[in-house]
Amino acid sequence: MTPIRMLSSLAALSSAVVLAACGGGGSTATAGPKPSGDSHAVTISNFTFQPATVTVKRGTRVTVTNRDSAVHTATADDGHSFDTGNVEPGASKTITLTRPGSYAYRCTIHPYMRGKLIVD
Repeated sequence: MTPIRMLSSLAALSSAVVLAACGGGGSTATAGPKPSGDSHAVTISNFTFQPATVTVKRGTRVTVTNRDSAVHTATADDGHSFDTGNVEPGASKTITLTRPGSYAYRCTIHPYMRGKLIVD
């Protein structure tokens, strides 16, 4: 197993544990085809989303992991496409988008933190 695949699997497992402990939330799917099973990672570090722009195929799971000491969110600017809710330091949340488009997002706690998800 490659280090990237191992890290993605660990992030997904961590997300599942966090979501189970919190009682849900964090994963939003819009109408469309079934998720593809692919995954991609976004890391929050030094009050930035890394990478700042991510391009994924429809149905790809995007796991957002907070490596900062502060709570953050990843919230679509359009107000409805996705919202991770609060992501505590060391925690992860996963979102899935199935509609093609360009989705600008930000941390609602620190609005200068911005990113973009492009869904093909």
